[in-house]
Order: sequence, then C-alpha cells, then structure tokens
Amino acid sequence: MGGFRVTDHDRAVRITGMGWTTALGDGLDEVWQRLRDGRAGIRPLPGDGPLPAPAAALLTDGTGDGAGDGAPSRRQVRLAVTTASAALRDAGCPAGDVDTLVLGSSLGPHLDDAAETPPHALTAAVARQLGVARSVSVSTACSSGADAVLTGAALLTRGEAERCLCGGIDLLTTGKLLGHRALGTLSASGTVRPFDTGRDGTLFGEGAGFLLLETPAAAAARGARVLGELAGWGASNDGTGPTAPDETGAGAVLAVRHALARAGARPGDIAVINAHGTGTRANDTAEAACYRTVFGTAPHPVVFATKPALGHTLGATGALEAIALLLALRHGSVPPVLNTRAVMPELTVPLAAGAGREVTGSLGISLTLGFGGFNTCLVLSAPEGSTA
Repeated sequence: MGGFRVTDHDRAVRITGMGWTTALGDGLDEVWQRLRDGRAGIRPLPGDGPLPAPAAALLTDGTGDGAGDGAPSRRQVRLAVTTASAALRDAGCPAGDVDTLVLGSSLGPHLDDAAETPPHALTAAVARQLGVARSVSVSTACSSGADAVLTGAALLTRGEAERCLCGGIDLLTTGKLLGHRALGTLSASGTVRPFDTGRDGTLFGEGAGFLLLETPAAAAARGARVLGELAGWGASNDGTGPTAPDETGAGAVLAVRHALARAGARPGDIAVINAHGTGTRANDTAEAACYRTVFGTAPHPVVFATKPALGHTLGATGALEAIALLLALRHGSVPPVLNTRAVMPELTVPLAAGAGREVTGSLGISLTLGFGGFNTCLVLSAPEGSTA
C-alpha cells in the first residue's frame, strides 16, 4: 500500500470500494470507457413532458421518469441502497462492518414529496435497509456529495469510526428544475460547455455515487484492496450570497490551499483536476480565477469535467466526480470535455477540450462549488503502479 503522498499516515484515509449510478450506466469500467469515448447521457426532453428543462441526463433505473413515480422519496431510497450496495461489493465488505453511513443530497425530493419527509429520514431509511447502525445527513447544495466524503474522513481521522460509507445522491424533480429555471442557470442551447467563451448555463442529471473509506488499520485488518487514498481535504464558504459565488475565486482558493496543506502537497504536485465545470457564467469565472491564483500558468495540471456527459447531478456531483478522478489517476488519462470549443482566456491551466489527455502523476484534486458559497476540495491519490 505504498506510494501515497500524504505525510501523516496516522491520519490517512484509504478508499477501498466505489459504486455509481449515472445516465451512462452503473459499471465503473463501463461508464469510464463511455466517458473516454466522448459519449453523453444528456438527452432532449419533450416540450410537453413533466420536466421544465430543454434537456437532462435521466437515469434508466426503472424507478421513475425523472419527475418521480408518485413518491420521490421511495425512489431516492431505492437508488441509494442499490448504489451503496455496489460500493460495498466492490470493497468486499459486509454492511454490518461499516460504522457510519454519510449521505449528501441537495434537499433530496423534499420540495416535491407530498409527505414532506424530513431529509434525514431518508438517510436513516437507507442505513436501515443496508444494515448500517449509524447515519449522518449532509445538505450543502452542490457540495453535498463532496462534503459527505469530507465528513466521513473527519470521523475516521478523529477516531470516531473505522469505516464510513460516504456518498451523494440526487434525482430530478419538477420543483428543483422550476427553481433553477427561475434563477436562470439552465442552458438555453441544450448543451453544457464548461469554460467556453460562449457558455450559457448548465443542464441537470440524476445520479448517485458512494465510496467506502477506512482507516489504514481497518483496511489492513481485512486485507482490503486499496483503490486510492483521500490525502487531504478543505472547505470554505464565500458568504457572498444565496446563489452566486464570489467571482474572485477567493473562497475556492482557501478550500484548495487547506486541502493541499493537509495532504502535504504543493500546487506543482497536482497532476489532474476534476473541475466543477458547470458551464454557467458565474461559476466558471470563479473557478477559473481559483486555478489561476493557485496554479498560475503552469503546463499542468490537466483539467477535465464530466457534467457535459453526466449532467449536473447536484448533491451527487461531488461523490461522482471523486470516483471519476480516482479512475483518471488509475488509468493515467482523462476523458474529453465535450462541447467546449473556445476556451475562456481566464482559464490558464490546460483543459482537455474535445479530446482526452494523458496524465502523469499520482495526485489530483476534485473541486465543488455549491449554492450558498460552499466550496469543497478533495485531494485524492492513487497507489504507485496503479496505471491500467
């Protein structure tokens, strides 16, 4: 299990299992290959359909049509249990050996569920069905999935748990889409174009992603296969308003620098970034400013973004993008950033626009920027010799 860059191994966090459900499928290797092939799960929606959006990345999981099956909360619980179970199978770990489930969601189906189920009741239901004794809910808008991973890591490094199953989930409902349409965040062109000079908004998707985190001792005790390490993490809040980020990127810079410091890493150590990359004017401006401040005009790290393929999955996005980052580190390459043709000059680090790129190095970051000014950065490391 050597080769990790983190300096304090007593506070290290091992990643031993992953699972996701996306609009491109649910197999780790299957979805990764489809991303590398430049495939997208975003599809146009009928004008007279139940969802008020031009296009979206809907799941084909048989649990609803994106507007819900009459009980959005039931669909969320089923999808969470299915995806979390996949992560446990990947880890070869029984649910009964997990101390805590940490689940992030952007309010889940709370706006559309007639029963007005409290968000944590859904997390508790997932834990019961899995057979995990303790559960924690996180709701920090689009940073929820990343903050769930951060929360699990904090529990492990403080000695409050040995194994945490952490993830994010979100499903599209009419209420969510009406809210974002009112805010003007949806793309009128029907495409997500991260960091493009002509970007005009984002499109939403459904998804779920889970990672099993373990202490080094717990992973070693059961002979676990180690997929990677959460080497560092950092979070901040802009405090500038309920939706728009601080376009100077100062809050995001703080989160990235905290994460790098915890990992004992320098900016030059980072080989790859899985960007938030929403394709909205304000978010891409803030994110580009962050990278310009932290990395300058260095020829690396390589930046990629998955939202043009998977949609913006809200509370699930941080977990899904952490998994995608680990796969990029494992394979030594990133998939193409679809739809981006004219890269905004404010982005001074290289973007894999239109074509995949090779990655040399074992350390990467995933950054999420949520409504309410939530900024979360995860530093992930792959074991040496892990390139497929």
